[in-house]
Amino acid sequence: MKRKIIKIDGEKCNGCGLCAEACHEGAMGIVNGKAELLREDYCDGLGDCLPACPAGAISFEEREAPAYNPSAAAGSQLTQWPVQIKLIPVNAPCFQNADLLVAADCTAYACGNFHNRFIKNHVVLIGCPKLDGIDYSEKLTEIIRNNEIQSVTVVRMEVPCCGGMEYAVKEALGASGKHLPLKVAVISTDGQIL
Repeated sequence: MKRKIIKIDGEKCNGCGLCAEACHEGAMGIVNGKAELLREDYCDGLGDCLPACPAGAISFEEREAPAYNPSAAAGSQLTQWPVQIKLIPVNAPCFQNADLLVAADCTAYACGNFHNRFIKNHVVLIGCPKLDGIDYSEKLTEIIRNNEIQSVTVVRMEVPCCGGMEYAVKEALGASGKHLPLKVAVISTDGQIL
């Protein structure tokens, strides 16, 4: 079928990854330091990636491509179990060379594309600093200290109680003695990424 789909100019691409982060469908990724359309059937042709690209490497083209398949793009990206911070062992094999996602419980319900936007290619830990009534920093410190974690992403809601999740991760990183890349994403109560 002929349809509008994104095109990436590899010469212009600087490999920053902002386009892949902006792609709500999980159609893009970084391969060998350059953005790449990984799944044509995931690309909805709306171009959320275009304004995210600082290099102007993304444009639209009309060409033969598989039909957009929203049900395929919406599949689960979860690769390990358990996911609760309280339940997962600090030495679980999934932590080796992992990009860690530490998310407040509510975020997956507030953000409609949470799996492709955040869980994809991450080991997931979830919890609620308010309802669980514990400080996660000690367990997170042990997870980070005793495993080859590559990066940490925190996803929290904009509400004040979710600040406890971000605080616990920052405390754990400091206590672990490791200097890892840290990203924090804040979700509004209406599902927008702030």
